[in-house]
Amino acid sequence: MQDSWISDRMQHIEVSGIRKVFELGRSLKDPVNLSIGQPHFDVPEPIRRAAHDAIESRKNGYTVTQGIAELQDKLKHYVARQYPGQERQVVTTSGTSGGLLLAMAVLVNPGDEVILFDPYFVSYPHLVRMFGGIPVIVDTYPDFQIDLNRLEAAITPKTKAIVFSSPANPTGVTLAPEVIRGMVEIAGKRGIAVVSDEIYRTFAYDGPHRSAAEFSPDVLVVDGFGKSYGMTGWRLGFAHGPARLIAEMTKLQQFTFVCAPSIVQYAGSAAWDYDTTAIVADYRAKRDRLCRALEGRFRFAVPGGAFYLYPEVPEGTATEFVARAIDNNLLVIPGNVFSRKDTHFRISFAASDEMLDRGIRILTEMTGG
Repeated sequence: MQDSWISDRMQHIEVSGIRKVFELGRSLKDPVNLSIGQPHFDVPEPIRRAAHDAIESRKNGYTVTQGIAELQDKLKHYVARQYPGQERQVVTTSGTSGGLLLAMAVLVNPGDEVILFDPYFVSYPHLVRMFGGIPVIVDTYPDFQIDLNRLEAAITPKTKAIVFSSPANPTGVTLAPEVIRGMVEIAGKRGIAVVSDEIYRTFAYDGPHRSAAEFSPDVLVVDGFGKSYGMTGWRLGFAHGPARLIAEMTKLQQFTFVCAPSIVQYAGSAAWDYDTTAIVADYRAKRDRLCRALEGRFRFAVPGGAFYLYPEVPEGTATEFVARAIDNNLLVIPGNVFSRKDTHFRISFAASDEMLDRGIRILTEMTGG
């Protein structure tokens, strides 16, 4: 083939640094893998059974684009209860990533600016650039809370949207409600769209999850099932927001993903009724276990949600520190995968307690025993 066959946009898309570490892990013998943001537990049995039953019931064909009625009804009921009077609409998507892609395609014109917050989820800048947009990065170091003055300073006449997550990947930080409200109010005054990535909504450890949708009916929320129920590979998400925006995303889905995977939608309906209290309690305990063990050895913001810790390296760069960790058979992710800075690294505590303890021992030995 010829290089000229490849579109110009692919020059701006890099192979994920997370996947590079994931592939490296395959070459190590019994690695301590605290790198991947994937729940360590299996899909609960009632959800697996629902998928199996859907297959055996011959529910294997296309569904309507917005999602099967059974799941749509549950999602709409949840949204109506959470945000009364907003008349938000819902579309089921092929994973949260599919929802974010549809959102960027619908919102972003070439030359539009989209504000992101550093550190950011690895795909955000690429999704913006995919549609000709320009990522505008706002620094949130050292505490990873959004400074509203910095946000306002980053807004220009070309600003089209703000994209953020809370709880966040890679930091696990949850934004204070007054910060979320302030961001939404600033966006509303300037006519800027707000996209709230809430894939870690379930994993809120220090209080109830607070959504940007509480503060405006115009906020687009993108959410999903993968993290909460261990079904990351099943690719099931959903989005809710203003009717016109959801209608445009649904229209585009007709010509791209067509629909979310059919059997997984039936499994998602079962998942919605599954109690995740024990799972969240287990992950809260893992967070506490990790933070207690590393306190005094690293500087970090205690994560209020998700399943990540984002410590600052004691010296040198994060890339150098992670290389040393890999030499010690520990897989973690350098911060420059998520950031313009190379000062921190991401630990995923979505692992067994035994795996987590092995990782803690290695990090302890690396910082003086």
